[in-house]
Amino acid sequence: MTEFPRWKYALVALVIALGLLYALPNIFPKQPAVQISANRGATVDAALKETVQGELEKQKLAFKQVELDGDRLLVRFADTVSQTSGADALRTSLGENYNVALNLASTVPNWLRAIHADSMPLGLDLQGGVHFLMQVDQSAVTEKQDARAASDIGQLLKDKKFDGYKVTRSAQGVVVTLKTEDDRSRAAVEIGRSLPEFATSNAASTGDGYSLIAKLKPEKLKEIAQNTIRQNTTTLRNRVSSLGEPVIQQQGDSRIVVELAGVQDTAQAKRLIGATATLEYHAADPDPTAAIEAERTGVVPPDSRLYHDRHGRPVLLKKKVIVTGDELVGATAQPDQRTGTPAVEVNLNAAGGKKMLDFTMQSVGKPMGVVYIERIPEVKIVDGKEVRSAKIKEDVISVANIQGVFGPKFQTTGLDSMKEASDLANFLRAGSLAAPMDIVEERVIGPSLGADNIAKGIRATLIGLALVVLLVGFYYKLFGLIADVALVLNLVLLLAILSLFQATLTLPGIAGIVLTLGMAIDANVLICERVREELRNGSTPLASIHAGYEKAWATILDANVTHLISAVGLMTFGSGPIRGFAITLAIGILTSMFTSVTVTHVLVGLLFGRRKLKTLSV
Repeated sequence: MTEFPRWKYALVALVIALGLLYALPNIFPKQPAVQISANRGATVDAALKETVQGELEKQKLAFKQVELDGDRLLVRFADTVSQTSGADALRTSLGENYNVALNLASTVPNWLRAIHADSMPLGLDLQGGVHFLMQVDQSAVTEKQDARAASDIGQLLKDKKFDGYKVTRSAQGVVVTLKTEDDRSRAAVEIGRSLPEFATSNAASTGDGYSLIAKLKPEKLKEIAQNTIRQNTTTLRNRVSSLGEPVIQQQGDSRIVVELAGVQDTAQAKRLIGATATLEYHAADPDPTAAIEAERTGVVPPDSRLYHDRHGRPVLLKKKVIVTGDELVGATAQPDQRTGTPAVEVNLNAAGGKKMLDFTMQSVGKPMGVVYIERIPEVKIVDGKEVRSAKIKEDVISVANIQGVFGPKFQTTGLDSMKEASDLANFLRAGSLAAPMDIVEERVIGPSLGADNIAKGIRATLIGLALVVLLVGFYYKLFGLIADVALVLNLVLLLAILSLFQATLTLPGIAGIVLTLGMAIDANVLICERVREELRNGSTPLASIHAGYEKAWATILDANVTHLISAVGLMTFGSGPIRGFAITLAIGILTSMFTSVTVTHVLVGLLFGRRKLKTLSV
């Protein structure tokens, strides 16, 4: 009556074996390491590996291993003291061409990684890391919109063939000055018809003519502010997704919370969060000697600006921007089909494509320059106070003659390597920030505090598990020991599933595990009490076992379904730690139903299925 078919035994054995295998990586602790990645123009290769190894040996700094890990170099250390010393030495020797950051490296064997078995990523409270609260500069958004509005209104008046108009910006909005009062009235009608997001009002007439003020309607300003913070949140999430499981959440109307677990270097974290890169396309001066002359004399034409390429050579470009990275909808790194050199294939939106088409139709045979712009946040200590600023790096990556007419799809060349092309494409796909942001609050949780939290969490889990195991084993005897085995297997399966899906473990997640262990034993208590009740009613031991599992199942299912509904509710409406707790709880409920019912039934079948019993140890 209690014996299962063989395929069920095999299925349970397979599940347990896989559970043990995928939970195994969590016994391998992470190791202090220094991660080195290349900036533009630099590469990570075997030569860099030898340079780093030689520098560490020269400085007599002990290290465990230097290894190439994809497009980065990883230096492993025995402890955090040597890790910090090694990072300082390497920053000095490698200079600005490379980013040197503190990190934690996995020690999971390669054979486990080959089957996608890896340890769970740890949250900020367990692994240590940095927490930033960032304020979006909404005034910059308004200023940007005013500039765009002035350009749009100026283009509209030009298209409608107004004469003698002037468009300027002021604190009140965009000021449009026209020759006659009729022109002013007609301009107000045209603006209202073609640009309905603007509200217009007449201004006091002056000697210059008749003026009106156009400004965005309040509801449109509110919509733009909301879209700005949403875009910044999405951009940040895309930018730091390679760091594992960052937590990025909107807080209020103008703030964003960013948490990066495992990142111990705050300067590096700020660069990862705040660094932006984009492209601008400008018409170039057709006279190649004009740039040299402008640099020599310091006299630059009023409609032009003097740039320098990556080799320091002067380049003279028109100030007017043809298109920018804001109008980009896609970017892919790939070699140029004709020359094989690194290139980025760029796709523009409809507005950007039209601008590029209009420009190239009038400029075939003329040069166009591509400017690479990177904004890197910097933090300096001045008079004992932290001063935040940003360094803007601009250089011309290519100047080439336009060979033919093109629109929204074309290639940008002039890059040093495919790595640089790939980095540029990633930055462009992630998007530029819709508005600048300032860090108004930062907290650093050191790895020692995280290790202390881990130790306390493990201690709480083991104490809770031990108390439940002892109490159940003592009260229900052999059936209690079977329940204890199932409880331990439940913990193993829970860890295996969390590891397989790379769920981030936090302190609330550990609380969910402890609660799951306490709840998981409820099913076995119900089964054991049902078995005892059947024995008291005079049933045989085997009949009591069969009836106990059968009659307890409905109650077990009902209790776990109600718990699961609560967990799903927390997952749906909660965020951050609450959601982490709910996910752990939900997975624990499902694994406990399997181990408490199916696994214990299989064990009971193995022990009692073919024996004639006179009594049960329950």
